[in-house]
Amino acid sequence: MAYLGIDLGTSSVKIIAMDESGKVIGSVSKEYPVYYPQPGWAEQNPEDWWTATRDGIRELLYKTGLTGEKVQGIGLSGQMHGMVLLDENQQVLMPALLWCDQRTQAECDHIMKTLGRERLSEYTGNKALTGFTAPKVLWVKKHHPDIHARIRHILLPKDYIRLKLTGEFATDVSDASGTLFFDVARRQWSAEMIDFLTIKPSSLPACYESYEPTGGITSQAAAATGLKTGTMVVGGGGDQAAGAVGTGAVNTGTVSLALGTSGVVFACQEQYSVDPENRLHSFCHANGKWHVMGVMLSAASCLKWWVKEICQSGSDAGYDRLLNEAANVPAATGGLVFLPYLMGERTPHSDPYARGSFVGLNMTHGRGHMTRAIMEGVGFGLKDSFEIIRAQAIPVQAVRVSGGGARSRLWRQILADILGMRVDLIGAVEGPAYGAAILAAVGARQFANVEEACAAFIKVTDGVDPQPASLAPYQAMYQVYQGLYGTMKETFKTISML
Repeated sequence: MAYLGIDLGTSSVKIIAMDESGKVIGSVSKEYPVYYPQPGWAEQNPEDWWTATRDGIRELLYKTGLTGEKVQGIGLSGQMHGMVLLDENQQVLMPALLWCDQRTQAECDHIMKTLGRERLSEYTGNKALTGFTAPKVLWVKKHHPDIHARIRHILLPKDYIRLKLTGEFATDVSDASGTLFFDVARRQWSAEMIDFLTIKPSSLPACYESYEPTGGITSQAAAATGLKTGTMVVGGGGDQAAGAVGTGAVNTGTVSLALGTSGVVFACQEQYSVDPENRLHSFCHANGKWHVMGVMLSAASCLKWWVKEICQSGSDAGYDRLLNEAANVPAATGGLVFLPYLMGERTPHSDPYARGSFVGLNMTHGRGHMTRAIMEGVGFGLKDSFEIIRAQAIPVQAVRVSGGGARSRLWRQILADILGMRVDLIGAVEGPAYGAAILAAVGARQFANVEEACAAFIKVTDGVDPQPASLAPYQAMYQVYQGLYGTMKETFKTISML
């Protein structure tokens, strides 16, 4: 028997098959485009997601030799906050607005001004940010009232795939937490926010815990994918909650650090709590608990941008050459700092106008210095979230890193040195897709709970300890990094308006 984990990412869908021992027996990835019709906008076509997922499932079954009858359950994960709008015939009304779309600052300002930060935090546990779903709804109401009037269903990205697989309108508590119309403390839709946004309650999907069954594969989906009709699909989770399950960050003290397109620091909590300044997100976790999370919008994507767009070296050999150059540069890169705000920033600054910058360039710096400065700048951005978590008296006893950037041992060493903590890598590197498969195993009652499943499946396979000689240089450079945003904030806004 096997379980499938489907992770609907920003650039591709990843689908894995996991056997009952937790071993990944096959994986498939299918890419699809992101559209940027205006600066700061980011959209996708939900039909592209379904085409890639449908074809990917069929290919995975063929590659692994699995039949649909052998798949016992399916878990879903995916990019959070995106907005999919459907009409009464379940047809997509407009392109999906993504988590990294920055067009809704005016709507965020309206929410914050009208409700106030304290009331909004009381209702949702969070403040209004441009990536969240609620301001997107208001943006459509203002700019496309004809489309707004035709809305019958509002879904998150992964839940559009659920609809295509099962015919059910459903979501899970972890992904719903990122909409800004979910009552995180009570794990249900927020009546106050639904009223404020003038959303029809009937347009929102039923909400489940991440390990609960939400429906079965329809005959149409079975014919399209090769799966068996009736195969269970569980609630799943937002990519960060599912990724935390995939790294075993399901107990207090173990912190998940996701070094992917975005950068995320994720700490599980037994009880619900909120950062008084709302710098961290407070969301439901996929294991029935809660978590706090700090998010930087551009992490490994900064290095990808540098390697592919600037250095024109997008091959594996090109990456290796640039990383080798960076490895030959000492810690703190000779006074060069990179601010990783290529898509604006969320934690701790919540500023869509922030821009990426090199500060401190001089004639002694070469390409290796700049490559390393990017990796270090991302590390400093992640450290911002760690510092806030520690200030909330949340224990940080172990750090587990995942995501594409985690494949670089140099980057893991830089993180360990900046954080002053050992950084561990686990055996499974599939991240959210693996976590989604684990949730399916719990839903099939192979395990009593998520913690039991993680204890059985997840093992630390490698780790790097901080190098004592690097701690002081990084601490000094971090102080410089922290001061730069405040110095440049107004300049960033002026530049963005030109």
